[in-house]
Amino acid sequence: MDLRKIKKLIDLVQESGIAELEITEGEEKVRIAKHPPTNFTMPAPAGPTVVASPVPVAPQAVAAPTEPAPSAESALPAGHIVKSPMVGTFYRAPSPTAAPFVEVGSKVKPGDRLCIIEAMKLMNEIESDVAGTVTAILVENGEPVEYGQPLFVIS
Repeated sequence: MDLRKIKKLIDLVQESGIAELEITEGEEKVRIAKHPPTNFTMPAPAGPTVVASPVPVAPQAVAAPTEPAPSAESALPAGHIVKSPMVGTFYRAPSPTAAPFVEVGSKVKPGDRLCIIEAMKLMNEIESDVAGTVTAILVENGEPVEYGQPLFVIS
């Protein structure tokens, strides 16, 4: 097999997503395989299990809570909570140099833009679903947000 053909096959394997290629031409056979990166770690083979003797630990008194911890929802200011409809990155403004869509104290009506959530390189505008005044912005600019996470409180 010609050396140029082999080099071309190597380039094709590197550029494509395939891991292995085998070509037979007459009695000649060429096999090209990608190997995992050198920093790839294999799990250690199972060996004999060593059991350490337990070390005595002095018992410590643990105080039982007298009141249940307040939930995240009850710690929020009173008002309508606008929650994230998706997972993504929260942005208060349309660009880094632009003014934020809303500030604390801004009056909003249904359909007004509150923020943008970037998800998978798509910019999704989040709009108010109620009329009122923004009383709290619960997320910092550029922070990741989860589905259902509170973003704004509107009173």
